[in-house]
Formats: sequence, C-alpha cells, structure tokens
Amino acid sequence: MTERIAITPAAEKVIVELKERFGELMFHQSGGCCDGSSPMCFEKGEFKIGSSDVKIGEVSGCDFFMSIDQFEYWKHTHLTLDVTPGRGSSFSIEIPMGIRFIIRSRLFTDEELNDLTPVEYFES
Repeated sequence: MTERIAITPAAEKVIVELKERFGELMFHQSGGCCDGSSPMCFEKGEFKIGSSDVKIGEVSGCDFFMSIDQFEYWKHTHLTLDVTPGRGSSFSIEIPMGIRFIIRSRLFTDEELNDLTPVEYFES
C-alpha cells in the first residue's frame, strides 16, 4: 500500500529529540492561513481530534491528523514532513528550538492512487 505521508531524516531527528523531552507526540494539519497551514506537533492527546478530522497515517510512530476540509484539497497528494530553520508563531512544540515543521508535497502517480492506504474518520 502507498502511504500518504513520509518524513525526512532531518524531521525524524527532531521528533526523536522531542519525544525524549515530551514523550509520545501527534501531528495535526489544519489548513488555516499562514502558520495555521503548517503541521503542528503536540504531546499526544493535547489536541482534540473530532469528526472534522481524519488520520492520514503515521510518521516516526506519531499519528498524523488533518482537517477533513484540508484533506479534500490534498487527497491526491503525497506529503513529506520536513523541518526548516525559523520560528513559526504556532503552538507547535518545536518552535522554541528555532525551527518549524513544514510539508512538502507532490501529486500521486496513477499507480499510487490505486494503492493508497485508507484514512481513518472519527466521530465526536
């Protein structure tokens, strides 16, 4: 099956460091404007997931959720979690490190589209 999300080695390194400091983590991609469109990292359970979210996969053992509205735009897109220098203004826990998580994307090939992992929908 084709995974919907992947991770770069640089982002993996940051997640390992954050897990050492905070324990289990989770990600949420809201699709808002500006920094709200960046993936945000939280301690697991610190962000409430509900019926307006889907789980698109896992990165480095962390669940990765997305708002359904954003998923509708990106459902044909493979996402890669990465990091970049600079401070975002979100509530994501990596911000004090002087970096922020970002998403890199590309369209799925026709073959990949036919072999996608399913997303998980939630009820409130």
